Amino acid sequence: MNMGSRFWRRLLAMAIASAVLVIFGVNVTFAQDADIAGQISAVQISVDATWILITAFMVFFMQAGFSFLEAGMIRQTGVVNSLMENFMDACLGGISFWAIGYGIAFGASAGGFLGTTNFFLNDAMSFSDGAVVYGEGISGFVLFFFQFAFAATAGTIATGAMAERTDFIGKIIYSLIITGFIYPVVVHWVWGGGWLFERGFLDFAGSTVVHLVGGVFALVGAMMVGPRPGRVFGKAPKPHNLALATLGALVLWFGWYGFNPGSALGMGNNGLVGLVAVNTTLAACAGAITTMLFVYMRTGKWDLANSLNGSLAGLVGITAGCAFVAPWASVVIGLIGGILVVLAVDVIESLKIDDAVGAFAVHGVCGAMGTIAIGFLGQPELGAGGLLLGGGIDQLVTQIIGVVAASIWTAIGGVLVFGILKSIGKLRIPAKAEAIGIDAYEHGATVWPDVLGLAGETTEVGAPKTAPAVGD
Repeated sequence: MNMGSRFWRRLLAMAIASAVLVIFGVNVTFAQDADIAGQISAVQISVDATWILITAFMVFFMQAGFSFLEAGMIRQTGVVNSLMENFMDACLGGISFWAIGYGIAFGASAGGFLGTTNFFLNDAMSFSDGAVVYGEGISGFVLFFFQFAFAATAGTIATGAMAERTDFIGKIIYSLIITGFIYPVVVHWVWGGGWLFERGFLDFAGSTVVHLVGGVFALVGAMMVGPRPGRVFGKAPKPHNLALATLGALVLWFGWYGFNPGSALGMGNNGLVGLVAVNTTLAACAGAITTMLFVYMRTGKWDLANSLNGSLAGLVGITAGCAFVAPWASVVIGLIGGILVVLAVDVIESLKIDDAVGAFAVHGVCGAMGTIAIGFLGQPELGAGGLLLGGGIDQLVTQIIGVVAASIWTAIGGVLVFGILKSIGKLRIPAKAEAIGIDAYEHGATVWPDVLGLAGETTEVGAPKTAPAVGD
């Protein structure tokens, strides 16, 4: 009896001990698993944040590309002004986007039209019990910096179209407005959860959001500021320095690897990022080759300036669909962009609109084309139902609606902004400035002082140099 009792007591104790060990062992395992999962999550966030910052730095470097490209494409007497305007686009855009634009783009939505919170980045951090709280996940400051670099790009596009004749005060005003309000509204529609996002509109990195908006704004500005004196339509002024222009185009191409792959906002899916990088490359190559051959068939010359714009046309065109199309489709988009950019310049010239660097042809026309191309060539397995790949017509209709809406919004904003500037005499430089050149008048400087001196100055070798009148 006693032996049996002791046996059962021992058996019960062993059972209890086993249960305790199992319970605590499982808890330890759960705790270890949770700790490992937390560490993995933290590492992933760090990697993604690092990727976003690196690509944002690359996008910001595109300001240098725009500066070099524009400086090389225009005439000598406006280069200092061009460089100053491109530089200030970044500075003005940074303040305007921080204060107003980012909140409009990504703040809490008001009817899907614009954001209404996070102005001055008020929501990016807080202070609690003597400590700084940044929130969970990727910092709002990291995301702001990435989006600021995009905003600066959108504001710069108009600078090239209106080069050599825009009043600098007018330039400051319109840069603040486009980066602070006009551009961010479209960002909210598409990337901020607005009404176009709800419709299923696709624009991975900004063919419409950045480039079409910038291109339409540039076109309105070029129309309202008027042509440069002595401008002969059908025979555009020759670029004054193709070395600078080529360097600018290559810097922009490099920056596009931040623009497009960076828009994945992380490296969690390296296959997607790789696809985006390859599509970006193929479209740029196809655009440049197509433009080169197309212009050669028309003129019998291997034209460098047009080839540079052809590569940019391919880059702009693929920016919307780089994550939604197969590589062969990116080549098709580049081919179409390479031809369209030349034909679009012909149309702009026939309308007697002086777009100094072909900004609308590159950014406006090819931005619209690339966005709509998703509706035809979008790969269903990549989240885009292209009409030619069995996806039906819905995606195409949505893409067209987005292009039209963004164009109308930007055109109305441009007419209002440039119309007001024109009415107060701050859109175009005065006749005297155009006679001596905008660099001499507004900046008292010349980009080549040993070749193109200012009126009354002498060069280092003692020969007096006077800046020629614009158009000479």
